Amino acid sequence: MPKRIKKEYIAPWEKAFDRVFTPLEAFIHRQTTSGILLMLSAVVALIIANGPWSAAYQHILHLPFTVGVPGFELSKSLHHWINDGLMALFFFVVGLELKREILVGELADVRQALFPIMAAIGGMVVPVLVYISFNPGGDAFHGWGIPMATDIAFALGTLALLGNRIPKNLLTFLVALAIIDDLGAVTVIALFYTATLNYTALGLVAAAVALLAALNLGGIRKPLPYVLLGIILWIAMLKSGVHATLAGVILAFTIPMRPKYDPGRFLLQIGEKIGQIRQAFHQEENILKNDELRAHIRALGKGVQLVQAPAQTLERNMHLPVAYLVIPIFALANAGIPVDWASLGSVITHPVSLGIAAGLFLGKLIGITGFAWVAVKLGVAALPDGLNFRHIVGVGFMGGIGFTMSIFIAELGFAGDPENLLMAKTGILVASILAGISGFVWLYFTSEKPAVGEDATEALELH
Repeated sequence: MPKRIKKEYIAPWEKAFDRVFTPLEAFIHRQTTSGILLMLSAVVALIIANGPWSAAYQHILHLPFTVGVPGFELSKSLHHWINDGLMALFFFVVGLELKREILVGELADVRQALFPIMAAIGGMVVPVLVYISFNPGGDAFHGWGIPMATDIAFALGTLALLGNRIPKNLLTFLVALAIIDDLGAVTVIALFYTATLNYTALGLVAAAVALLAALNLGGIRKPLPYVLLGIILWIAMLKSGVHATLAGVILAFTIPMRPKYDPGRFLLQIGEKIGQIRQAFHQEENILKNDELRAHIRALGKGVQLVQAPAQTLERNMHLPVAYLVIPIFALANAGIPVDWASLGSVITHPVSLGIAAGLFLGKLIGITGFAWVAVKLGVAALPDGLNFRHIVGVGFMGGIGFTMSIFIAELGFAGDPENLLMAKTGILVASILAGISGFVWLYFTSEKPAVGEDATEALELH
């Protein structure tokens, strides 16, 4: 009689933990969850900043926090650690997304990429012009880059409420547009929101980048060497005067995108390895006693890792902590805007608030839709299958949701200028709310609900 093979070992408490975590895992694998969590964090920050905990909130944000050892230490406020440190992880994920899209994604085919590229260019240029028309000079001019950005998590979170009314191609278009938008914002931060340069530190930046490139060219695929050099790169960037978060983007572009094995070779290798595992298993079924069986299984596991691109593995692994910890913490630390109801009218009509709100709400709509229309009419790009310009107008509205990156640029543009920073954050919040509501209403009434059984919600999962 053949021996009964145990297929799975269930620990005493394992089923209970499955019942607890399985719904959570299904919940957090959707990009829309990130947007909803971001909205909740912003609301909580606003409530705290306008309640009895306001003083404690500000005190906690300005608490000094030191890391390192005596003689080599960094001391910054908690607020700075969040904006300069944690946000570097956000920019690292952005960089990984950019690299993937450029090499193998929506931006790899130039002809296919031209439509979102043209729309994104319009969505960056027109908002800047709108802002400058309200703030042509003085200290307020430094905020010109704020209305350029689109918050993809917020925008997709709003689109999720439309369910299967929206075509999958619209989500693809929004993702591609937002990624190009992020590239533009990163470039603007690097070129225009940089303090006085420290050339010694920049030399260390160059050396770290050269070593990272050498790791890539040398076929190093383990993450640890990149992480260690990435920390050095971040510190050097922090000291150089260039904003430290850009180290995340630079590091991302050095992570290998090519796997060691192609799938064809892996299939041949795995067939051989399974035969070896089966042979070793027949000699001794208890893996704890069978060294040969353990060795073959370890080799199989290593092959599974080498058939995956390191950059895509890191992007997948880093998305959850960034989307569900880093971004909400950033929102909690930066969205706490004290509202003085008595002077709210003057705050909203302040040139900075008005310029940002108009730039995001109107500038994005006109820029995205207008440039996309011109590109199609001139034959430069083609409208994606399944989309019409009513859909593009909806994305134009959604593009005005500029929360995370806009607030980040506001913190850079108005560093040391609390009055204009308050006006900027107010304009961002007002525009984001108006844009989200307007985009939802527009797409709800202009999009036809598909037949029962069609479901576009799967397209909202993280790309």
